[in-house]
Amino acid sequence: MAKIGRRPGETATKESILDAATRQFGAHGYDATTIRSVAAEAGVDPALVLHFFGSKIELFVSAVRWPFDPAAEVPRVIGGGDRGSGRRLVDLFVSTWDAEDRRNPIVALLQAAMNQEPAGRHLRDVVEREILVPLLTALGSDRIELRANLVASQLLGLGVARYVLGFEPIASLPAEAVIDLVSPSVQRSLTGQL
Repeated sequence: MAKIGRRPGETATKESILDAATRQFGAHGYDATTIRSVAAEAGVDPALVLHFFGSKIELFVSAVRWPFDPAAEVPRVIGGGDRGSGRRLVDLFVSTWDAEDRRNPIVALLQAAMNQEPAGRHLRDVVEREILVPLLTALGSDRIELRANLVASQLLGLGVARYVLGFEPIASLPAEAVIDLVSPSVQRSLTGQL
């Protein structure tokens, strides 16, 4: 009689594929990572990768995890009240991006979001729905969607300029200087009059 249910080891296999994909997308970016290279590192057939994830972009979206837990960090950003929330938010993003092991997946996501709609959708979902909307709601801000767009454009623009394109001098400035320069405009977008 044939067994029914999950194959033994299916969850572990899927996790090993995700781990390999996370490492490769972080180290090499979206374009340079292939289904075959992920499969080889995970020790599986490329067809199994496609079985679990369907396509390279779906594997990417599943593998690239935001480097901090928004549910844990948003309360910290709010913790000191609305004054200074912009500075704490910029500090959170800059300190995350400055830590190379945490930056690489986000840089890969920023790059892929420019020309892969599922990656762009994933980035928008995390930044707006999981970080900015809860933050703005807790701050009691009005026009939440507009404010979320403004803050996202500033933070993601900073990420692209500093970490993807390497615009100088912002790419070489110390983190504290970047935080000092960007925080006032983020604070205005969070709580100032529009």
